[in-house]
Amino acid sequence: MRPTSFLSSTFVVLIFGSVLAVSISKAQSPSATPVILEKDEGERRVWRPIEGMNSKLSLFILKVDPHNGGSLHMVLATEDIPPGGQIDTHRHPGSDEILFLQNGQARVTVGDKMRDVHGGATVFIPADTWISAVNTGKEAIHAVAVFSTPGFEDFMRAESVREGEKVTPLTKAEDAAILAKHAHAVIYKEP
Repeated sequence: MRPTSFLSSTFVVLIFGSVLAVSISKAQSPSATPVILEKDEGERRVWRPIEGMNSKLSLFILKVDPHNGGSLHMVLATEDIPPGGQIDTHRHPGSDEILFLQNGQARVTVGDKMRDVHGGATVFIPADTWISAVNTGKEAIHAVAVFSTPGFEDFMRAESVREGEKVTPLTKAEDAAILAKHAHAVIYKEP
C-alpha cells in the first residue's frame, strides 16, 4: 500500500466515523427517559373553545413527546371523541400520523378515501395529507394518535389548558395567531 493511499483511506475512515458519531449522538436524546403510564396518566389537558364556534370541552392526554419522556422523534397522545364529535379536516406538513380508534364507529376521510370503520381500526396518514373523522356511534371513541415528528403537541398546548385550570375561550384572533405560529405542524381546512 502506498503511503498516500493509506493516508487517504485513514482520512476517509476518520471523516466517516466522525459523521457517524455525530448522527448517532443526534439520534439519542440525553434527556430521554423511559415512561410507563396507565390509560389515564400523562399530561392531561382540556381544549379551549373558540368564541362563536360550537365546541365541546374535551380532554386529551399527551403521553410521550419532548416534554414527557424526552423523545426527539415522536409524539403519542390520546383523546376521547364523544358521539357526534369530530376531528376537523387538517393536515400535518412535516409529520406522518397513525390514528388508532380503539372502540366505537367512525367515518374517516384520508386524502380522497372515505370509509366507515369500527373499534380496532388503524388509519395511516402520510405527511401533508388531509384527515378528518366523525364519531358516528353512540359511545365515545378512545383514539390514540402517534406522530413521527414533534411539533403538533406544541399547538395542542397552545390551544388548551391543564386539566383543573380555568378554561377561557380563545378569541378568533388568538386562534388565528396560534394557527399561524404552528403552521409548520398543522393546517386546518377552512369550513
